[in-house]
Amino acid sequence: MTTEALSLPARPSPRKAARRKEGNAGPVFVVVLAIVALWYTGTILMNWQGTADAFARAGEARSTSEILLATMEQERPMLPAPHQVFAELKKTTIDTPVTSRRSLLYHAWVTLSSTLLGFGLGVLLGSVLAVSIVHVKTLERSLMPWIISSQTIPILAIAPIIIVVLGSIGITGLFPKAIISAYLCFFPITISMVKGLTSPDPMQRDLMRTYSASLAQTFWKLRLPASLPYLFTGLKIAVAISLVGAIVGELPTGAQAGLGARLLAGSYYGQTIQIWAALFGAALLASLLVALVGLAERFLSRSMGARPA
Repeated sequence: MTTEALSLPARPSPRKAARRKEGNAGPVFVVVLAIVALWYTGTILMNWQGTADAFARAGEARSTSEILLATMEQERPMLPAPHQVFAELKKTTIDTPVTSRRSLLYHAWVTLSSTLLGFGLGVLLGSVLAVSIVHVKTLERSLMPWIISSQTIPILAIAPIIIVVLGSIGITGLFPKAIISAYLCFFPITISMVKGLTSPDPMQRDLMRTYSASLAQTFWKLRLPASLPYLFTGLKIAVAISLVGAIVGELPTGAQAGLGARLLAGSYYGQTIQIWAALFGAALLASLLVALVGLAERFLSRSMGARPA
């Protein structure tokens, strides 16, 4: 056996990898069961009094078991039961045509459009700021405090201002919501990329200088590859925040479409099941976006020669 073979770590067998996945699935399943049990308990406790009062006003005497079942079948409950939320999700995604304004997929697409545009603008702005800060030290001292301070302003306060100002000059529709998304998501990209671009140690940078490498060559061959793990961490955070910004941007405009509009309509008419379904739809959409960024990271890492985990 050669020394090289001894130094290489042994890869886990497919059977061991499958056992590892099964071991991870068990705790997740237990946590999900605990959450569902707590949710049903909260549904019964929060809806019990209203259900009992409704039966009393109707002059109907019901047993405890009948009241308990009725707490999970209310049309407008204080807290909908899980099966009510999932039934609403099925109704608005599978049973309703995608082109209908009652379809949750239609509203999700409207929000996703402004999310992706804002995410793209945020990535561009954050990357330009990070590269400028790394290469121009005066910008680090002058820009970084303002970048950090910008995130202390509540987005609920600044969103209506952006909408009104852009609307006054005739810019409406998708772009104002994208600006709000970009405002939220450029920060984690800037911070993570600055950290990544400065991660190569001085010995590596000195080695590039001994090779007479230019700033551009050092950037493309050393700094940028070293920054990718940090950058993708920031991208995962940024894409989720970008979705939040798009939803918040729909609230002050009285939008007729989008997940934010769906939330507003549900709150106006007391449709709590609709509100929870829209919240779950937003959570699923955010998870999908984060997963896509993770796939892009894995593909890029493998193309650069990294070993699969």
